[in-house]
Amino acid sequence: MIQKGVKIELPSGKLGVLIPGLGAVSTTFIAGVEAIKKKIALPVGSLTQLGTIRLGKRTERRVPKIQDFVPLASLDSLVFGGWDIYGDNCYESAVKAGVLDKVHLEAVRPQIEKIKPWRAVFSQDYVKRLQGPNVKSGKNKMELAEQVMDDIEQFRKTNKLSRLVMVWCGSTEAYLKPAAVHGSIQAFEKGLRDNDPSISPSMVYAYAALCKRIPFANGAPNLTVDVPALTELAQEKGTPICGKDFKTGQTLMKTIIAPGLKSRMLGMNGWFSTNILGNRDGEVLDDPDSFKTKEESKLSVLDQILQPELYPDLYKNFTHKVRIHYYPPRGDNKEGWDNIDIYGWLGYPMQIKINFLCRDSILAAPIVLDLVLFLDLAQRCGMRGIQEWLSFYFKSPMHATGLYPEHDLFIQLMKLKNTLRYLKGEDLITHLGMEYYD
Repeated sequence: MIQKGVKIELPSGKLGVLIPGLGAVSTTFIAGVEAIKKKIALPVGSLTQLGTIRLGKRTERRVPKIQDFVPLASLDSLVFGGWDIYGDNCYESAVKAGVLDKVHLEAVRPQIEKIKPWRAVFSQDYVKRLQGPNVKSGKNKMELAEQVMDDIEQFRKTNKLSRLVMVWCGSTEAYLKPAAVHGSIQAFEKGLRDNDPSISPSMVYAYAALCKRIPFANGAPNLTVDVPALTELAQEKGTPICGKDFKTGQTLMKTIIAPGLKSRMLGMNGWFSTNILGNRDGEVLDDPDSFKTKEESKLSVLDQILQPELYPDLYKNFTHKVRIHYYPPRGDNKEGWDNIDIYGWLGYPMQIKINFLCRDSILAAPIVLDLVLFLDLAQRCGMRGIQEWLSFYFKSPMHATGLYPEHDLFIQLMKLKNTLRYLKGEDLITHLGMEYYD
């Protein structure tokens, strides 16, 4: 069925990119965008820059680039700003992160050296392993949120921005369970004024963004915008939101491999995962409270993909273990080991071993870019609230109440591309194929 499509406002003017946390991921993203603009590097890993989308029947051979199909903001229109607990400018922070080579950093130094972080909303109650001097103070969390809004307005005016997007690239916060303060906008705003301990710094940023009608994405596993108060605020303000936890290394592998095992009805007894990494993220996750937040995010993936309640003979009671170890010599180069115990015909056992030596921020940076451009598109299309079509980028995708999250990477990609087709009034692709044989 041909969809009518929607009216899409064109991306005129500059797009401000607001980032809480100017660490390894965000500096790799910003420096990378500047390098790509100079044509000294390629946007590898970015669907918005390199991906294509099939339109119509296979016989039509219409396969434009995504960026030519929907009106995305250009890289030249992006302006970067952010907050951090350390005062280092973007260049200094990138050097300390040690992700990018000197040749890339020096080539974009004039552009990224100008980006200096604003004072951050921060408390060691939520991230115990970090401490920095560049921190806001206020009588309560509402005042801190207002200070964030002031930063945003100053950034908007100084750079003459027409639109903004915010992506949380800060550290993983301590594990929080949903509480009464998260139940409604009224309860949340009272909690801000009362300094409720169940409102974390990331929630302060999300609240500030939504009050300003700025789309918000959560790149970490902590409870942030995925509480009723903030999803309700996003609806009320007509603002897109998505999250959570960028799907980069080991979990990316799980969402590729587990659907394949399930599609062939191969059984599983267990999946053991361990990681070593040495960047700021690794240091933060060395704290048990922050690790619990990450563990919850990582563990949820297999249950949702394998659906043991539907396939008890194959997946009932399988063992899933996840370990993360802070190992400073490794820096941003994360290593993930996986041992998968599977079984096939007549129950005969087999094993799969994976050793993924990946670069955490190199995998995360193109995700940040795509989310910035797609959230901006969603805003210009009049979309609001949870953007499930962006589940493709997250370990713990947000979803409507009463639904289970879709974790299968290939279904997620189909959902994303069909959303783009829908927006432009093209046929949705079902991959049925029978029409070719009538």
